Amino acid sequence: VQVVESGGGPVQTGGSLRLSCAASAEDSLLKFAMGWFRQAPGKEREFVAAASWNGLFTYCSDSVKGRCAISRKDKATVFLQMDKLTPEDTAVYYCAARTEHTDYYYIRADDYYYWGQGTHVFVSS
Repeated sequence: VQVVESGGGPVQTGGSLRLSCAASAEDSLLKFAMGWFRQAPGKEREFVAAASWNGLFTYCSDSVKGRCAISRKDKATVFLQMDKLTPEDTAVYYCAARTEHTDYYYIRADDYYYWGQGTHVFVSS
């Protein structure tokens, strides 16, 4: 399984970002629960948002709640929309995936099997 993120780059304070992530596998029938994490310079990786494979259940962390939206295109693609960005949102954003048959989403990094390489988001003041 490969996980690939896209959509990072420079953003001005107060702006928005929309990240995309796609999981690909030889078995096209696989369904993935997916999530986003981020790691700022000098800080530990933190959970941002997660969604069940069908997008029916989603969750954004308290640190971004109110300006975060996670959504699904299909069972292997997920989007992260964040608004009102500040320099504190500067980080490498990682997409994570795990094969899943239930409607669960996961907020712990250890619950995910597959990770992308990360996409950089830089919010300028």
